[in-house]
Parts: sequence; C-alpha cells; structure tokens
Amino acid sequence: MHSDNRLGAFLRARRELVRPEDFGLPGGGQRRVAGLRREEIALLAGVSADYYIRLEQGRDKHPSEQVVTALARVFALDEEGTAHLRELARPAPARPKRPRRPERVAPGLLRLMDLWARTPALVLGRNLDVLAANPLAVAVNACSVPGINQVRMVFLDPRARDVYPEWDSIAADTVASLRAAAGTDLDDPQLTELVGELSLKSEDFRQLWARHDVRTKTAGTKRSVQNELPEAYDRAGQAQ
Repeated sequence: MHSDNRLGAFLRARRELVRPEDFGLPGGGQRRVAGLRREEIALLAGVSADYYIRLEQGRDKHPSEQVVTALARVFALDEEGTAHLRELARPAPARPKRPRRPERVAPGLLRLMDLWARTPALVLGRNLDVLAANPLAVAVNACSVPGINQVRMVFLDPRARDVYPEWDSIAADTVASLRAAAGTDLDDPQLTELVGELSLKSEDFRQLWARHDVRTKTAGTKRSVQNELPEAYDRAGQAQ
C-alpha cells in the first residue's frame, strides 16, 4: 500500500488496460506485455519515450497539465479519472500526518434519518463502513446493517453472488468507490489493513484494485434477490 510512486503505479495499471486495436496496432500473440508498450504510450501522448519511462519509474513525478491531459486522452479517462491523475501529479503539500479522528455521525442526522419512515437511508465511512442506517435501510438490504464493511461483504461473504445478480458490476463499482474515497491518501492504517486482507483473501478484489479505477458512487440501482443477513456480520449488527 505505501509507495512513493503512486503516479507510476497508476500509469502502469492504465497502460495495461489500453487495447492496441483501439489505436490500429496489432494485438494478441504478437505482444509480450498487456496493453500498450511504454514507447507507444509516449508516442500517442506526444512526449519522449525516456520522459514517459521516468514517469512510470517515479524519477519524474510532476508532469505538466498538458502532459496530464494528453495521458488522460490516451487512457480514455473520464472526468473523475482525469481529476485523480491530476491529483497524483500535483506535488504533495508538506504537512505533518495527524491521526484520523474516529468517524461519527452527528446526532441531528441520526434523528433525521429515523424520521424517514418511507425512505431507506444510511451513512458510509471513508472505507465504506456502515456508520448508521435507519430501520428501512436495514430491512431493504442486509449489507446496510451498522458495523458492516460493504467491501468485505461483497468480496468475502460466499452468498454475495447469490444476493446480487449483477455481482460483477457491483464488485467493480465497490472497489472504484473505495479508491475514490481514499484519493491519494493510501497510508491510512485502516485502509491498509482492509486492502491487505482483501488482497490476500480475494483474487477478484486483487485484480480490481490493481486496475486503479476511480469512481464516486452518486446514483444508481442495486438489485438484490434476498435479504438475508450474512452470518459473518450478525454480531456486528447486533452490537449497534
């Protein structure tokens, strides 16, 4: 998790996802690497191969806005992905790291949520922990029980694939949301522990995390075919 070359890791991950066919280049068995070669990315972005290699290797960490825009175009990044790339390329402010405060939900918000008898509502923390939920949210979806981490539930509960018919898209959105919430601050101890655990226990999570997709979940539809509380989280839900 901890790395001084987050820009390079992002560029490398996105390069491996680019399809050569999209640029009229031969693919398939003629290639020994996934995606495009570094020299090809450099050519498409209008920079020298040596400069792009320095970016991936972390020997140059702050490309100009013009280079960021060109790389975003080659990698077909959306607005949020481009903003993330721009943030990675920006020099980090020199400020001391302070321990994060425990996440708590304001009492006023809790009272307001309880008044929404016909509207399910929940509050998620930065690592997609369910911090609070009103009764209807818990009734509609068992992964909305306070105390549950939604990422763990999606990837580690064996029944998640049965509960969610579109599990693949939900899993991808969940990981992208986790990256979006983390931003460039990947040294948070709780996030490090969560990603380390899931990377060891779930090949699906490990592959999706390696893509470096960044996507904030602001709207959407999530279908579930049952509302069974996962056994792994019974205790967490009852403890609230």
